[in-house]
Amino acid sequence: MGILCGLWVCGTVAEGQVLDKRALLQRETFWQNRDWDWYQQNIPVFECPDTDITTTWYYRWELLTRHLTYGSPNSGYSFTEFTDRPFWSGAYGAISCPAGHQLYEARWLLSPQVANDYSRYWFRTPGAQPRNYSTWLADAIWAVHEVHPDEAFLRDLLPELIRNYEAWEQRHYAPEIGLFWQTGHDDGMEFNINSRQTKDILRGAPGFRPTINAYMCADARAIARVARLAGKPELAAEWERKAEGLRLKLQELLWDSRRGFFLQMYRDDEEREGHQVRRLTRTYDSGQFAGSEHGRELIGYVPWQFGLPATDRGYEQAWKYLMDPQFFAAPFGPLTVERRDPLFQLQKWCCWWSGQSWPYATTQTLKALANVLQHPDYGPGGRPLPITAADYVSLLQTYAKSHRKDGRPYLAEALHPETGSFEGHDGYNHSEHYFHSGFCDLVVTGLVGLQPAAGDMLQLHPLASESWPWFALDDVPYHGHRLTVLWDRDGSRYGRGQGLMVLVDGLEVARADRLQPLQVRVPAGAGTGVGRSAASGGPVDVNFAVNNDGDYYPRIMATAVGPGTSPAKLIDGNAWYDVHPPNRWTAVGSENAQDELQLDLGMSRPVHTVKLLFLDDGGPVAAPERCQVFVRERVEGDWQPLPTGAGPEQPQGQRASVWTFSQRAVRQVKIVMTHAGPHRTGLTELEVWGPAERPVAVPSAPEGNLAARRAGAEYPKITASHTSRYDRVEMANDGRAVFAASPHNRWTSYESPNAEDWLELDFGSEQTVGRVELLLYDDGGGVQPPESYRIEVWDGAVWQPVRETGRLPQQPQGGVANSVRFASVRAGKLRVLFRHRGASRSGVTEIEVWGD
Repeated sequence: MGILCGLWVCGTVAEGQVLDKRALLQRETFWQNRDWDWYQQNIPVFECPDTDITTTWYYRWELLTRHLTYGSPNSGYSFTEFTDRPFWSGAYGAISCPAGHQLYEARWLLSPQVANDYSRYWFRTPGAQPRNYSTWLADAIWAVHEVHPDEAFLRDLLPELIRNYEAWEQRHYAPEIGLFWQTGHDDGMEFNINSRQTKDILRGAPGFRPTINAYMCADARAIARVARLAGKPELAAEWERKAEGLRLKLQELLWDSRRGFFLQMYRDDEEREGHQVRRLTRTYDSGQFAGSEHGRELIGYVPWQFGLPATDRGYEQAWKYLMDPQFFAAPFGPLTVERRDPLFQLQKWCCWWSGQSWPYATTQTLKALANVLQHPDYGPGGRPLPITAADYVSLLQTYAKSHRKDGRPYLAEALHPETGSFEGHDGYNHSEHYFHSGFCDLVVTGLVGLQPAAGDMLQLHPLASESWPWFALDDVPYHGHRLTVLWDRDGSRYGRGQGLMVLVDGLEVARADRLQPLQVRVPAGAGTGVGRSAASGGPVDVNFAVNNDGDYYPRIMATAVGPGTSPAKLIDGNAWYDVHPPNRWTAVGSENAQDELQLDLGMSRPVHTVKLLFLDDGGPVAAPERCQVFVRERVEGDWQPLPTGAGPEQPQGQRASVWTFSQRAVRQVKIVMTHAGPHRTGLTELEVWGPAERPVAVPSAPEGNLAARRAGAEYPKITASHTSRYDRVEMANDGRAVFAASPHNRWTSYESPNAEDWLELDFGSEQTVGRVELLLYDDGGGVQPPESYRIEVWDGAVWQPVRETGRLPQQPQGGVANSVRFASVRAGKLRVLFRHRGASRSGVTEIEVWGD
């Protein structure tokens, strides 16, 4: 590696081009995910004298890993917004509202795989919901291309980008106005000063908002660029005209010259408590507060997020309000509504946008501010601005320190702008480490000033303070190269001389004595190959283990299951190591010295890698003393141990333990874990990787499940003594098992007045039955595993109990298959009677009945 000089490397560089990645990572103390290898292989590194900004940079990369979701072998990677997957999310928990922010962050990963998978997800994954909330998908996908160019990928997506935009037009475009309308709720900004002037303060006030119109204008511009790239100049010109028409209408109708700000314009006449708001008037032009000098919301800066407002019309005057404590500035701001607004209101519950500080909006505002400060028409030699680069750094510092709870890095939905408290916006198993915003992209493009583009010229325009003695951004992917930007005022930090420097693949290509704009020509060619996409059309590595769709396979079993955990969590595509909220399986409570996990892929797959993400809580759960991995090609075949040296000698917790081996055919994987002393083993995820061509076939469920409902068949019929109004009894035998709350797939007896309820299957004729699998649902609240259950069969006259021969687990347990074996019997009907646990009620995501 060479000689370490502080946290940078002199001589031969083994990791970053200048900085020692691992040393920088291990300097931080907040980590739950300590997978240093993953970070070294996937993220750029950054340091500066401001420790809040530096720590938040690394925290935001860990936050990204918490939400990184491997949905399915066909879909690949996507992101969640919340810790859970709420009912309003789409497939695998993704929500379109923050997708633009998420893609802008993910584009700085060294590989484009995550960003490209997520881009494709929105248009080709069943259950994705690209138009449930306003967002800037096409613009964000183009932004990924500016870092990781992939013309073939964009050309392939072009028809879907157009169809998505046209679907927005059909539903939300008002041709007589020339603008798009949206509600604050579906902008992701629920209770706001416009909706609160209507009878429906949550979903009211559809209007022509600066947000959606800026997003759609940016998307139209992006589609035009993709069309031009695809060799379709006429189509590109059509979309350029569409974008420009929308931009001009936004300026004409949403700019309020009286208040010097972009504001919402109401679509409809509205009334609340006798006050009339007239259609096509802007905020406070009519209604209870008609004539008010206020009404400015942070969304008035969104047009600059995409560089839309003209530079010669005086619109920049709006920026004089941002850092003014009488308007938007606050210790943990900015405020989402100006402080003296008549409807300014802070709340201790979600989701109020009438003053609370929201990271989503702060990200937009900082992006917009950087675009203004870096615009060549402003600043020295151009038009003066009422705001400076020092203001950008100050607001970024405020935003960085807003990522704290009890002194540790953290982020929830919104915070009190005066105290930084997340109270009321920090729901358990919901809001933790909330991924609804950006940060790292702001550091790269604003503070350091890298302005990516599709061409060969890279603009650098740092907004960092020249009073800083040093900063460095290292190992940044760009057009297949690795970039480094250094500022070393006196040359003592990095040993490469004084001033501002840009390195490409370790070679200096530009230098200046002071922090100033630079142009850098990035050499043509593949460079180091960083960020290259896999060849399209060929096999790609996929995780065969994941099962988010409720299919019978892959199926996982464990010899022991700790309270409140489930082996199903190991194949849900999400990994985090926290004790609370949990996303884990553990063997806590097991009396065994060894425990096992067994994964059945349902068919033979080509496999070369197994990853086990062990836990280490510093308490009862720890990585195993020893772990052996076995595989076999057939269900009845012999188990074969993976070769010595394929994996780690001593597995470690809070990071991936990886077994790599020559590719082989694998149907089943068995993990044998020897517990470490008094501790018990736990994992957050299990992955099995190998090559496949998409679409990847889904294995069929085995034959013989007498409960399974067949399409068009009259039997089996399923009924229940009580079915919750939120659930459906027919989901209990639809062949899908989902232990999570979303996607919804369950029968429960929630709200039943009975102390005991039954679930009954009518087979239509006598069948031989000998085993029942109950996949019990447990939400930890109103639906929990029953106190007890029993199985009965119909003998033609009365219900008779079966003669049980075995039960596993012995006590009812949620999140796993509860297996009951009994002496085989012929019966035309079977039922399960659940004795509820206290005030909770029972439920299943699936019932299976077998003859054996």
